[in-house]
Amino acid sequence: MGLVAVCSRSASRSSSACIIVTMLLLLAYMPCEAYLSSTFYDKMCPSALNTIRTSIRTAVSRERRMAASLIRLHFHDCFVQGCDASFLLDEAASTRSERNARQNLNSARGFNVIEAAKSQVESICPGVVSCADILAVAARYASVAVGGPTWSVKLGRRDSTSASLSQAETDLPRFTDGLEKIISLFDSKGLSARDMVALSGSHTIGQAQCVTFRDRIYNNASDIDAGFASTRKRRCPTNARDGDSNLAPLDLVTPNSFDNNYFKNLIQRKGLLESDQILFSGGSTDSIVSEYSKSPATFNSDFASAMKEDEKGKKEEDEERRRKKMRGRKKMEF
Repeated sequence: MGLVAVCSRSASRSSSACIIVTMLLLLAYMPCEAYLSSTFYDKMCPSALNTIRTSIRTAVSRERRMAASLIRLHFHDCFVQGCDASFLLDEAASTRSERNARQNLNSARGFNVIEAAKSQVESICPGVVSCADILAVAARYASVAVGGPTWSVKLGRRDSTSASLSQAETDLPRFTDGLEKIISLFDSKGLSARDMVALSGSHTIGQAQCVTFRDRIYNNASDIDAGFASTRKRRCPTNARDGDSNLAPLDLVTPNSFDNNYFKNLIQRKGLLESDQILFSGGSTDSIVSEYSKSPATFNSDFASAMKEDEKGKKEEDEERRRKKMRGRKKMEF
């Protein structure tokens, strides 16, 4: 027997969860030589990707901000235990939900969109497509829906039955982190400084809460454009807790389009978060920011490559090696 996770909404909570159910895996569809592949579902559920794509495009067309939320959702999932949908697990007696990490609490969103996509896939291929794979392709389709790049996604991941709140707290970047800290966090996941800058470029879409940039606009005058700070102060009062959840676009120019204006903003000292502006502040990543600001094609290409690298967590590599060892066996063993 194998384990396949089904994303569903808890009756007592408004967030998504993964409820683990068992099902028989048909040998005709799950050969022993199976491994992570972009064509993993071609025989098992040939309509899966088109179904997910349509669901994501519909969600983004209703709310453009959702594209940023879905990309962030996938990123925060992959950064903790690998791309295994552990981020979707609810708080339980044996599980501390990663959504309660300070980097996620009251800011992570889009769970309902993943749930809707899963529900639609379940209607055509019950118990086949993992939540982890849906999260991965949802990020890609979200990017494309707002004019961003596409990339190949390897599929066939298994969903996690456990989460790690402690790892989420320590491994996910914070909006107050310095450059070397951010570089170190990405390096621990096998991502270079260039990968980090490219992935940070996803802040060309989406919004941030006042509580995340209040200190920057009021106390960081030497590293922020005065006019930009003044604009942001209009909806972000100086008093702590007053207006904490008020939103501002991360990219003031084209907040709903995936482009390279984010990097142009940094050069003009108009990065909204401290962790944004630190990428262009006289440090080692200044040249990369400058390059991306001049070449949207280079940024798009590097972002797509970095997304593929971000999905190559240790868990995925171990899973692929495990599956390859099964070659030559006459039957599946679970």
